[in-house]
Amino acid sequence: MPENTPARVRLCPDCDGFPTVAITTGQTNPDGSRTTLTVICRTCEGTGSVTRRAAAREVAA
Repeated sequence: MPENTPARVRLCPDCDGFPTVAITTGQTNPDGSRTTLTVICRTCEGTGSVTRRAAAREVAA
């Protein structure tokens, strides 16, 4: 049975791996096509993944 190793990167929690989207504004161009805006995720900056952070350690008081 193969062992699974944890991934070093994980999906972005804000965009769930879909970093770039096209949003329709509702307006049309003179040629009849729709006007769209391309938006990227601010958290992952368009990569779709974020690096894993080291686990926080408890400090004994």
